[in-house]
Amino acid sequence: MSVEKPALWNSSDTYDRYMGRWSRKAAPLFLNWLDAPAENSWVYMGCGSDGLTHQIATNCSPSQLLGIDSPEGFLKAAKGQVPSAEFRVGSAVELEIPDSSMDFAVCGLVLNFVPAGGKVISEMAHIVRPGGTVASYVWDYAGHTPIMRCFFDAALAIDTGASAFDDGVNAPICRPQPLKDAFGFAGLVDVETTAIDIPTPFVDFDDYWSPFMGGTGSAPRYCMSLEDSVRNQIETSIQAKLPTGPDGEILLAARAWAVKGTVRNLIVV
Repeated sequence: MSVEKPALWNSSDTYDRYMGRWSRKAAPLFLNWLDAPAENSWVYMGCGSDGLTHQIATNCSPSQLLGIDSPEGFLKAAKGQVPSAEFRVGSAVELEIPDSSMDFAVCGLVLNFVPAGGKVISEMAHIVRPGGTVASYVWDYAGHTPIMRCFFDAALAIDTGASAFDDGVNAPICRPQPLKDAFGFAGLVDVETTAIDIPTPFVDFDDYWSPFMGGTGSAPRYCMSLEDSVRNQIETSIQAKLPTGPDGEILLAARAWAVKGTVRNLIVV
C-alpha cells in the first residue's frame, strides 16, 4: 500500500510486540462476523503480518487468497506463515486486479493510515463481483483501546505536540458512523458495523511499555522522537495511572470497529 508504512511500520517483529499480538486475537472474531462460505476468492489489502491471512487460509478454505502490501518485510513474514497464499508488493489505490473478479476484499487495521481511504474502499468494491463482500476493521483509537489511549492521554498532558501523532485525533474514520458513511459513499449496500472486543493483558509494566520503544507505529515513533527527560515523564505518568494487579499484571481490553458492505447487483433491463 502506498501509505506511511515503509517508515511508520518498518519491522514485523516490533509491530508484533506493539499491536500484532492483539491483532491476531481480533482477526478470528472479524471472520466469524463475516461468516463467509468456503471456496471463495479473497484479496487482503495491507495484509501485513497480523494473522488475518492465516485465519482466512485456515478457517475459510479459500479458492484463492491474495495479500497485498508495500513493506517487503511484512510480506516475507506473512509468506512464512501462509505459504499457500500469493503475496504481492503493491498499492491499495492502484490495484492490478480485474474488476468483479473476487468474492471478498478485506482491509484490516490500516484504513486510518491511508490518506485516500475512500479510494481504497472504492478500489476494493471495483474488484469484487456483484453480490460479493467488502469489509474492514480498525482500532477504536479515540475510545476503547487503552493501550494507545493511556499513552496519548498522558503524553498530551506533558507535550501538546503529541496530538500530531495521536490517531484518536487524526483518524476520525475509526468510528462506526464514519465507517458506514465511507462504505456507502463507495456504492456499497447493506452496510453494517459491529464492535470487536478483546482482552489485552500485560505481564507487567515493562511488557506494556517496551513496545513503545520500538519505533513502529504512531505512538512508538512519537515516543522515540522525544528527549529522554520528556519520555521519562510520560513513562512515569502512565505507570502511576495504569490499573496494576498485586503481582504487577496490567489487565486492559481493546475494541476494534468492523464494517462490511455488499457490492450492488447489476440491474438488467
